[in-house]
Amino acid sequence: MKMAREGQAGGPIVRGFAGNGFRVEDTAYRALLMTVERAADWSPPALADLDEAALAPLLDPAPEFVLIGTGAALVRPPVARVAALEARGIGVEAMDSRAAARAWGVLRSEGRRIAAALYPLDA
Repeated sequence: MKMAREGQAGGPIVRGFAGNGFRVEDTAYRALLMTVERAADWSPPALADLDEAALAPLLDPAPEFVLIGTGAALVRPPVARVAALEARGIGVEAMDSRAAARAWGVLRSEGRRIAAALYPLDA
């Protein structure tokens, strides 16, 4: 019996980890922004300084929610940033970056319209 993975939604998927970053297709990214259509290199601010400008490439069109991978460990993103996104109807899920990369693949296989901001693994 051949088993096939159902629900492939397409778009970029983190296929592994490269040094302190992420491998998407044949490209390694130290920090990464992802939408259902694309993956892009990111120069993130310090997590405490995370603002709408840093997340702007993820917000149009608005996703269901944004995964924020906070680096090697879970660190809560700024409360004001989370509240501002939630006021726009965009949920926020924070977790360490490895967990966020894995969650991305699962959620995309379900066809969820999400976005992700992944801090480097050594952050």
